[in-house]
Amino acid sequence: MTGPLKGIRVIEMVGIGPGPFCAMMLADMGAEVIRIDQKRRSAQAILPTQNTRFDVLARGRRSLAIDLKKPGGAQAVLKLVAAADALIEGYRPGVMERLGLGPDVCLERKPALVYGRMTGWGQTGPLAQAAGHDLNYIALTGALHAMGRPGEPPSPPLNLVGDFGGGAMMLAFGMVCALLEVRSSGKGQVVDAAMTDGAALLTAMVYGFKAAGAWSNRRGANLLDGGAHFYDSYACADGKFVAVGSLEPQFYALLLELCGIEDPDFLAQMDVRRWPELKAKLAAVFKTKTRDQWCGLMEGTDACFAPVLDLDEAPMHPHNRARQTFIDLDGVVQPAPAPRFSRTPPEVGRPPAAAGEHSEEILAEWGWSGEEIAAMRAAGLI
Repeated sequence: MTGPLKGIRVIEMVGIGPGPFCAMMLADMGAEVIRIDQKRRSAQAILPTQNTRFDVLARGRRSLAIDLKKPGGAQAVLKLVAAADALIEGYRPGVMERLGLGPDVCLERKPALVYGRMTGWGQTGPLAQAAGHDLNYIALTGALHAMGRPGEPPSPPLNLVGDFGGGAMMLAFGMVCALLEVRSSGKGQVVDAAMTDGAALLTAMVYGFKAAGAWSNRRGANLLDGGAHFYDSYACADGKFVAVGSLEPQFYALLLELCGIEDPDFLAQMDVRRWPELKAKLAAVFKTKTRDQWCGLMEGTDACFAPVLDLDEAPMHPHNRARQTFIDLDGVVQPAPAPRFSRTPPEVGRPPAAAGEHSEEILAEWGWSGEEIAAMRAAGLI
């Protein structure tokens, strides 16, 4: 592995969604991440891509399947913990403790361990034990309420805001922060990453706007939620879409120029009362040309313009191809590791592993003897 986290060893207690995404980010950056799959569930697929080459979130890691319910299962994980720098788990609060792998036990075994916990509601609070998913977590923060068109229900932003932005990325950031702190203190700690906390943090600027009186609770009536005519997506003559974000006056002026708009009504850019009317007029303009024709006029200019590409088109766009924003791994097109580093470039080391694919290989590398591995296999632990 290459990348800035080369030399860091991480244990990943396999879950779904944000936990694997966080582990993928760490592995992309060069950390050696060992996936601990539960042997009892290794043949079950919760998501359609699980245990297949299409499970992009599992890339870059090897898998060890252990039966944690059998005697010796937790002890085997603790032996791995003793040789690791960090652990990631995404179970409900209390599950790891019941397995005998809670933070107190793990930190006793490895005092410098960074123990990352990924949940929706957090380790504490009235909702800590409740089930939920991304949509529920962002609903509680105000983020979901702010997304959508006027007069319509809030629009789910995929599961990007809670699972991946507010959850996985915040946990990855927290893990790296704690790993840096270990260098000076020599002491590990628990990182409690809740999707509600992270999604709330992502709305920091909006809450600032709201406090300043510059944001309304009405959906589709604000500067960045599609309320402004100069910050939205528009249908073209061919049914495809373009996105414009001409916020600054000079960029807005260029947008009007390239659209051939001379209507003086458009000079009232920041008059919120005029936005619905101007949006209807701008929508009519964009319907006069195809998306490709608008790209020929605007793409690459300071009008703050881009075509709205689908998942097949995006990897083929010249800019994305030039920057290798997408890669092909084992025949699966997927986003490349990010961000970029000038001296320690990250790369994807291996395609997704099947549950337990590397069990004996990992154990041998991490200190088990051949006899110990054979005994674990005979006992049905691996």
